[in-house]
Amino acid sequence: MQCKHFGECGSCRIYEDGYDFQLKLKNEEIKERFSDIYSGEIQQYASRHSHYRSRAEFKVWHVGDKIHYAMNSRDHKGVVLIEECPKVIKPIEDLMWMLLEHIKSAGLDRKLFGMDFLSTKKGEIVVSMLYHRKLDETWESKAREVASEFDISIIGRSRKQKLIVGKDYVTETLLICDKTYCFRQIENSFTQPNAGVNEQMVSWVLNQFKDLQGDLLELYCGAGNFTIPLASVFNRVLATEISKASINAAKVNMRLNGIDNIEFVRMSAEEFVQALDGVREFRRMKDIDIGSYELTSLFVDPPRAGLDEESCKFASRFDNLLYISCNPETLARDMEYLLKTHRIEAMAMFDQFPYTYHVEMGVMMVKCA
Repeated sequence: MQCKHFGECGSCRIYEDGYDFQLKLKNEEIKERFSDIYSGEIQQYASRHSHYRSRAEFKVWHVGDKIHYAMNSRDHKGVVLIEECPKVIKPIEDLMWMLLEHIKSAGLDRKLFGMDFLSTKKGEIVVSMLYHRKLDETWESKAREVASEFDISIIGRSRKQKLIVGKDYVTETLLICDKTYCFRQIENSFTQPNAGVNEQMVSWVLNQFKDLQGDLLELYCGAGNFTIPLASVFNRVLATEISKASINAAKVNMRLNGIDNIEFVRMSAEEFVQALDGVREFRRMKDIDIGSYELTSLFVDPPRAGLDEESCKFASRFDNLLYISCNPETLARDMEYLLKTHRIEAMAMFDQFPYTYHVEMGVMMVKCA
């Protein structure tokens, strides 16, 4: 990928010598970080070199009577007004510059300070427009004209206000282990930003679990990105997530894919452990017979903070444990605890975020005899 803003824009931080070189650096760093606990092959899954990001956030910068997209500068001293952004997928790139002109001509730019894009690979797009003013019927009428012009949905957001022109979601289609799945992705909630690498990551997870039996427990399930495909491997899946919006989307995704062997529960990982151990009773669990599950496998995809000690202690109970991590540092910390009871069967690195220092990791672990 080539970008005229390399070295100035803070969005991409590794760009010298091209994508293959920076991927090699990441791979070497990961091998070194985990060399004390794992000497086997760390499978590597690369991204497209450009046009890979299906979710993007931009500042809107006002200069005189013109508006520009802007990103924080690499040195954290102000912003960079951008004229191109080849990391976003083609549907976003093809839209964003023409859309900016129409926003200006329609008078929708007053006190507009940010724009977020969420797109599918096929080009279904929701654009969120962020304002420092209350939005009225005039705004909604003009936004509807712009949305119709580009065949997109627009969300207007200001303090305690959300106006929806069209829909507040897109429906992405992913190919996982040669099977197609549909996922409703909600505006302003977490989705995997790199659809191509996400397909590889979910497929890797399924392949690690494919020969196992029994039921699966999943913590931090989100909108079912992993849960829905994993239902094809296990007899039943019990999945928890604290976000109400994500749980609602997960249930929709289950119906979209014709799946009926998943129970989604809105509760934190800590609450679920308390429910499983009989420490507390929860009304949200009243219709679920936990005792009927044969929970021998656990899948976790926690936030960057990783697992706390109690969660690690809980995870160590399971015969099969698969841990997806967006932070190798906290993964290495948690592995110190989990290796007291488990051994590593497989490890992988997924380059979700090219031209940055971030990677996703996957570790499959099996309980020691």
